[in-house]
Amino acid sequence: RVNRAYKMNSDNLQECVLKQIDRYEAVDSNVLAAALETDHQAIVGAIKSIQCYGDVIKVEPRNTKKWNVTEEGKQVIKNGSYEYNIYQAISAEGTLQSEVLQKIPNSKIGFSKAMSNKWVKVDKKCEGGPRVFRNIEDLKDETRHSLLAIQNGGVEQIGEKVLAELKKRKLAQEIVNKSFFIQKGGAFCLKLQKPETDLTAQMIQDGSWKSKTFKDYNYNALGAPPAAGHLHPLMKVRSAYRQIFLEMGFTEMPTNNFVESSFWNFDALFQPQQHPARDAHDTFFISDPAASTKFPAEYLERVKTVHSKGGFGSQGYRYDWKIAEAQKNVLRTHTTAVSARMLYKLAQQEEFKPVKYFSIDRVFRNETLDATHLAEFHQVEGVVADRSVTLGDLMGVLREFFRKLGIEKLRFKPAYNPYTEPSMEVFGYHPGLKKWVEIGNSGVFRPEMLRPMGLPEDVNVIAWGLSLERPTMIKLGIDNIRDLVGHKVDLQMVYDSPICQMDF
Repeated sequence: RVNRAYKMNSDNLQECVLKQIDRYEAVDSNVLAAALETDHQAIVGAIKSIQCYGDVIKVEPRNTKKWNVTEEGKQVIKNGSYEYNIYQAISAEGTLQSEVLQKIPNSKIGFSKAMSNKWVKVDKKCEGGPRVFRNIEDLKDETRHSLLAIQNGGVEQIGEKVLAELKKRKLAQEIVNKSFFIQKGGAFCLKLQKPETDLTAQMIQDGSWKSKTFKDYNYNALGAPPAAGHLHPLMKVRSAYRQIFLEMGFTEMPTNNFVESSFWNFDALFQPQQHPARDAHDTFFISDPAASTKFPAEYLERVKTVHSKGGFGSQGYRYDWKIAEAQKNVLRTHTTAVSARMLYKLAQQEEFKPVKYFSIDRVFRNETLDATHLAEFHQVEGVVADRSVTLGDLMGVLREFFRKLGIEKLRFKPAYNPYTEPSMEVFGYHPGLKKWVEIGNSGVFRPEMLRPMGLPEDVNVIAWGLSLERPTMIKLGIDNIRDLVGHKVDLQMVYDSPICQMDF
């Protein structure tokens, strides 16, 4: 019970709520809403606002469940259940099935239910068509009686299984009524006074602080996040890659030219001009400017010779090498074109000095997009030139690199590359996909590539081109590369990514 007079004496809903609690010690929010002739949500808002003043009231959420009969259920109460009506329509000597179905509303539902309850049976061999017979006698319409019990408030008499069936048939529904049980708090008062948040100099001077209430400090509250940009997880892993290379003594190569001539992208790497990689289906060609004209003349001739006639222990490809093909401009398909430039520059030095180079930048291939392929992606390039390096050194460098990255499971598979022999593909295990994913390619550069540059015959070069995206997918548990890069990326993922991706 609540006093309705309070609604007439005050327009302040908070004050009304407090007066009701003061009078009755405790009250339900639904009862308050009904007594004050106010929407329940308005009462809830008043309760929440009172809670902002401290321990004025104690609030306990409550959920009250109630079963109601639906409109369809009310029709069943009035006319009987569909299955019972089917049963009643069948005479003692049986009735044609077609006649029963025509006579009773919702007959298909009722017939199906009556059959599943084994109230009726069908004899399909009767003359004139299938005939339906009663299977039991003295049947009671339990569905109607259950609905009547719900309507009269006797839901406790009905079992859970029956209630679930009535709900499934949409004859009855369970309604959850949410409310709040409100009681007096330790600091209950009828007049709300907002706690002070700051102790001012004026309060100290006039002594008013003695009579004021101050808001408690919330030491568990988080500070407001500062407005700032957020690095993409791919860029964080890129920084980690770069740091690892620098720790291993590598020097970064310049990679600021996305457009390369076919000479540096293909020919300098001893890749034949009829190779499928030079097809428009695999490579993006530039239309303007379509061709380059400036090449080192002597080096160009040596490359032409090794392609068409062979040399340095090789017979070459034995075809008519054309300068027009080498001049075509392309979006670089790999950063190995940058490595070729750097190795040529190294060969021009008077005295050879061992070097370790790396680069991380974008490359472009005319790929079909799928879960692990994009047309634009990053390649991690590494090159070691020395007089003593072997395939074993290559495997050791790659294992150490990925160990620092946190990827322990590696596999090497023999492969073919036009410019490396021997060659290996590198695979890393993806726990999310539960399979081995190719994360790079590697090998020892062929003499047909190195000797035309002018490098000494006893110098070997090991090199590798790794993916940046795929190891990042392994580290972050992402199974689709389009969730990491591209227009479908969830920006919230960028915002929520850890500061340090390498702390796994």
